[in-house]
Amino acid sequence: MTITGDLAVEAFLPWIDRHAAKLGLSPTVVRAVSDRIELDLSGPSELLDMLEIGCWLGPIDAMVEGIERRPL
Repeated sequence: MTITGDLAVEAFLPWIDRHAAKLGLSPTVVRAVSDRIELDLSGPSELLDMLEIGCWLGPIDAMVEGIERRPL
């Protein structure tokens, strides 16, 4: 999953970890810079969908402009 936008990485990464843990997912951060976060995720597609929807809403100080998911 690749998240792009004006991302507050220091707030967004812990946010992703908390919400992924609630869904039983364990994301691995591949890359994290101010405008892009790349994650390696696996799990049921329904749970990945739920995390993606959550990421669109994300923390208040992040502005997500796009999310791309692609199989590895």
